[in-house]
Amino acid sequence: MQPPHDPALQRQYDNPALVPEHPAIIAGWAADAAAYRRRGGQLDIAYGPSPRERYDLFGPQEAPIAVFIHGGYWQKLDKSFFSHCAAGLNAHGVAVAVLGFDLCPAVSIRDILRQVQAACTALPRRPALAFGHSAGGHLAAMLLASGHVPAALPISGVFELAPLRHTTIGTALQLSEAAARALSPRFLPPPARGWLHAVVGSAESPEFRRQTRDFAAAWGGTAEELPGLNHFSVLAPFSDPDSPLITRMLGAIAA
Repeated sequence: MQPPHDPALQRQYDNPALVPEHPAIIAGWAADAAAYRRRGGQLDIAYGPSPRERYDLFGPQEAPIAVFIHGGYWQKLDKSFFSHCAAGLNAHGVAVAVLGFDLCPAVSIRDILRQVQAACTALPRRPALAFGHSAGGHLAAMLLASGHVPAALPISGVFELAPLRHTTIGTALQLSEAAARALSPRFLPPPARGWLHAVVGSAESPEFRRQTRDFAAAWGGTAEELPGLNHFSVLAPFSDPDSPLITRMLGAIAA
């Protein structure tokens, strides 16, 4: 049963309300992604039976592969908004698979996790790193926890799911208290081996910033606040080949 809503938590996790200009940012994502796809890439490669179990692969054929996992609280958007997030790594010879997956409430978060794990297994080579935004940050961390990747860079991730049960966001997720904890990376044993760097925008809500700090500390990773960036603009560095974050990711891939 869904617990009562908590207005304070609703304010902390309702990113569209916190960033009124988000429609323009998302429209910019769509335009930039479409332009990047026109430059090339292998599109809609199936890894499962669902129409959304597809990935797009950008970059050199024999290169190391990173996976990008989109956000939307496990219930919105699709891979077509995020093709350009491959640009930064592609410029340095790293291929990027942008993953698609089914959405809640048609499937559960546990189902989505199984899908992105299956996508990693279906890639031409084991991915060297996972990076993902918001709900995708959660899934990137879960891929590191399950051993599907040796390195993860979650972006504005949700690492403790219990607070969402007290918001309208949680309605479609239908998480029990036990499931919320079992699917929270913050409370899972840290992987024995693995590289973790979690980032969040300095203009994001205190809860998102806290979750990033607490998760990285719990797993012995590192955390970073990106100056002036909000929950939507925080993706900008990943299409920039000269971004310090791209340099950091390249180091993890090469390790």
